[in-house]
Amino acid sequence: MKVAGLLKTSLIDYPDKIVSIIFTQGCNFRCPYCHNPALLPAESVEGEYLTLPVLLDFLQKRKGLIDGLSITGGEPTLQPDLKDWIIAVKELGLLVKLDSNGSKPEIISDLIEQQLLDYLALDLKLPLNLYWLLTDHTDIATKIKKSINLVKESGIEYEFRTTVVPGLHGQAEMMEIGKLLNGAKRFYLQNFKPNNTYQPAYLSKVPFTVAELEQFKNIIKPMVNEIKIRY
Repeated sequence: MKVAGLLKTSLIDYPDKIVSIIFTQGCNFRCPYCHNPALLPAESVEGEYLTLPVLLDFLQKRKGLIDGLSITGGEPTLQPDLKDWIIAVKELGLLVKLDSNGSKPEIISDLIEQQLLDYLALDLKLPLNLYWLLTDHTDIATKIKKSINLVKESGIEYEFRTTVVPGLHGQAEMMEIGKLLNGAKRFYLQNFKPNNTYQPAYLSKVPFTVAELEQFKNIIKPMVNEIKIRY
């Protein structure tokens, strides 16, 4: 697996848990507001990656200090040996959280069925009819919808989340996202921050105000069990 980065400790990535985070290289989306653009290409600039033995040794030494490992990207489900790494981490007795854009429902389904995930975070970028702005995969809407249903029915802890960006998200878009999430357990609105974006033009965009975020929250609130804003 191409692991291009490691964060030793996070108190905010996995609700109520302390975790380490690994960042996989490569993504099949090109979100213009992405704050980790270095992780989008298939290969890192340095061309060096963290190996599984090194990660396991690190995690073994951190046992008692952390509850688990969060795997994010890039897009982790593009990694052919993702499952093998998760199995190895689980054998240490640690929790595993996976972040995904939902483009590989077959991978998500297998990991759920094999009971290899303890928490799943799925990023819902836009209403399904607008995903063409992010990727050229023609069947992406079908895949995203399938992943949403898989997560809802998984029986594990999960969250859906949307980073809201001026120019891409408004009240109409939030209504459509709410309809997709209808009945979901947990949803987070994440305010866009103009830091290190994939498309430089987004560095000049002004994030939504608290009042605007509350408007979005009120639109989606009737359709999900729990909704929170991450400022």
